[in-house]
This record gives sequence, structure tokens and C-alpha cells, in this order.
Amino acid sequence: MSMIDRLWAGWRANYLQTEDQPVMQTKESTLFETILDSSLPDEETYIVWRGELCYALLNAFPYTSGHVMVLPNRGVADLCDLTETEHRELFDGVRMAVSALRTAFAPHGVNVGINLGRGAGAGIPDHLHVHVVPRWKGDTNFMTAIANTRVLPETLASTWRRVIDAWPQARCDG
Repeated sequence: MSMIDRLWAGWRANYLQTEDQPVMQTKESTLFETILDSSLPDEETYIVWRGELCYALLNAFPYTSGHVMVLPNRGVADLCDLTETEHRELFDGVRMAVSALRTAFAPHGVNVGINLGRGAGAGIPDHLHVHVVPRWKGDTNFMTAIANTRVLPETLASTWRRVIDAWPQARCDG
């Protein structure tokens, strides 16, 4: 292993400790249902918004700071499995997430995407989730392209606080 394969991220040590492990999926529910039903405080699960039928949380393995996922409370694998009410709230949540990330991070752009099924790249194919990822000019650099490593400038806790603080202001003008 060469030195380029390693990136010092000492701040992640707490995340890797046994008592700080992320909530683990059970056989009866999806990972995201388990997180939602864990009774842990939002600052530990990184939930940034709770609607009636959907919620949003930070991605624990983000592409960039501010990487949010918006998803229905119940585990469904496909858009066609959503009720009309879930569909509306899900995409209202996506719109609020985009607005909150623009307020919190002032990115140059935002990616919004869904991977439906493992063949499309879904890491958790049994629970549909919409990725909302702030992007900046030049955020794809040699670390990502060559070393398959992402450099994140802040902790998940700091990102959570920024998104939470911006969420009440999340709205779309126009």
C-alpha cells in the first residue's frame, strides 16, 4: 500500500468507536427504518428534517459536506411503490433540502438523484432515497479521480448543525 492510499481523518475515530457505531439494520426493517425508529436524538442519527411521511438525514458516507438524503419513512424500493401523498412530501422535502443546502453552503450547483435498484448503483436498494449533494467548481480533484478518496472539510456534526440552522429558512422563491 502506498502513501497515496491513506488519508488522515482523525476526527472520524469517535465514529468508529463501538458506542458511536451507526444504527445497524435488523431483518424486520430496512436500515433507514431502523435509524428512524431508533429513539436516538437527531444529532446522533443526523436527521435534519421530519415530515409526516418522509424525512431527511445526512449521508454517513458523504460525497461532499452537506450530502443529504430525503426518503419516505417506510421502506419502499421504487417510486411506483409510493402513495401520492408520500410522493408529494418526498419531493417537497427534496426541494427544501436543495434550498437549505444553498443557504448553508452556497454551493455552485446541486446534484439531485435516485439510484433505483442495485444495478443502478443503489447501496441500499430496499429503501428508496433521493440524494441531494451540494457541488462546487473543482470539487472533483485528483483525490477522487485517482485515489478514490474524498476529502471532507468538516465533521458530520458540524454539517448537521449548518443544515439544521438553514432548514427553517428552506423555501423556494419564484
